[in-house]
Amino acid sequence: MMETTALGDDGVQIVRYWLYAPGEDASMWEEFYERGVMGLGSAALGDLSVYTSKQEVRERMLEVYPDYGRQTNDILAAWQFTKEMKPGDIIFAKRGTKEIIGRGIVTGEYFYDSDGDRFPHLRHVRWTGKGCWSLDKPFARKTLTEVSDYTDFVGGVEALFEESTEAAESVVPSEPLTEYSARHFLDEVFMDEGRYGATVGVLRAKKNIILQGAPGVGKTFAAKRLAYSMMGVKDASRVMLVQFHQSYSYEDFIEGYRPSGEGFELVKGAFYSFCKKAADDEENDYFFIIDEINRGNLSKIFGELFMLIESDKRGPKNKLQLLYSRELFYVPRNVYIIGMMNTADRSLAMLDYALRRRFAFVELRPAFDSDGFCAYRAGLRHTLFEALVREVESLNRAIIKDESLGEGFCIGHSYFCNMDADTCTDAALASIVEYELIPMLKEYWFDEPGKIREWSDRLRRSLR
Repeated sequence: MMETTALGDDGVQIVRYWLYAPGEDASMWEEFYERGVMGLGSAALGDLSVYTSKQEVRERMLEVYPDYGRQTNDILAAWQFTKEMKPGDIIFAKRGTKEIIGRGIVTGEYFYDSDGDRFPHLRHVRWTGKGCWSLDKPFARKTLTEVSDYTDFVGGVEALFEESTEAAESVVPSEPLTEYSARHFLDEVFMDEGRYGATVGVLRAKKNIILQGAPGVGKTFAAKRLAYSMMGVKDASRVMLVQFHQSYSYEDFIEGYRPSGEGFELVKGAFYSFCKKAADDEENDYFFIIDEINRGNLSKIFGELFMLIESDKRGPKNKLQLLYSRELFYVPRNVYIIGMMNTADRSLAMLDYALRRRFAFVELRPAFDSDGFCAYRAGLRHTLFEALVREVESLNRAIIKDESLGEGFCIGHSYFCNMDADTCTDAALASIVEYELIPMLKEYWFDEPGKIREWSDRLRRSLR
């Protein structure tokens, strides 16, 4: 299943997980299991594929069922079942709010069966497991609920079935992963080949790097594509992105006790779960990406992992006991950590030295003069775009010379990327100046209003 993610990664294979009720109190389960399908009711809606928006579904739902109120859950279920669910997605069949009764893999697109009686909305499913398991925690009553983000729940349910996910998926061929080479990286990220090779080399050797740079140099964009290029494919299942903040803790990162219905329970954190997944797949590389790494209390977050993330302390021979569970834990050799740090944020303290020496630092700079950006710039053929970029380059030279700022405060090229002939309009460029660049200058020179006025006027004049 190929999708475009929030970071613009088209062609990434993503498996989504769904919790599904096969009729009220699972009344249709045996029939659906035998037929190899899953179905939804609401026959009066007709063929759901004709609707182009959730609003259209809502209007039709209120028309045919005027006494049922807003029916928000049913509307969302109809839309997701038709438009969002894809072949390759995993289905967990349920009964009530505490019983899991089956597992399957979606194998076909939505289709409408006009002779389908009460359940005419159907998808073919390869049911891979059947049984009855009671869970401690109740789950949603809705007919269809996406649970992809609840990794602990998904992992727990998967563990209930004797047939593994890998064995089940071997029955239904998945779409091939999209190839992503060094050349793809260089085509998308404005970095020269030598610098890319050096970055890959230091990450292979050190295991941990931090991409640091001014606002708009494309740190997050580059981080994910660096991971893909080293893997050779766009495999989102082997990349995880988290963002640190002032409240992020060891309990979020590794493990900790969280409130539950019966008191407190030990919950595993993002990095712990990611490492366990990587340890079960030693032949492939995994990449853990940390946005805003310098915004967290790093000593508190990493805890005893300060030592384990070092390149020569990886693997099962270097286990340490975790704080809460007392479990012996190690960081696998195939896990790479990529942090990102904004060098222009003066509100943040310097990185802890103990952590700093465990990372290599790669500086990302504005790439207005790179071959890739020059080609992109020439392709737009927009006079005002050219004028604005030249003015920003002049602004960056002034920022570098300013003793209170320096190179780490330059304006990055990504503010001007992802435009084409249709979207690169005078209004779009003016919006970048007024709502992104000038507010940043007001932060940089908050005590020098004269410089703010000078450069604000120069940026605006470039668009006249």
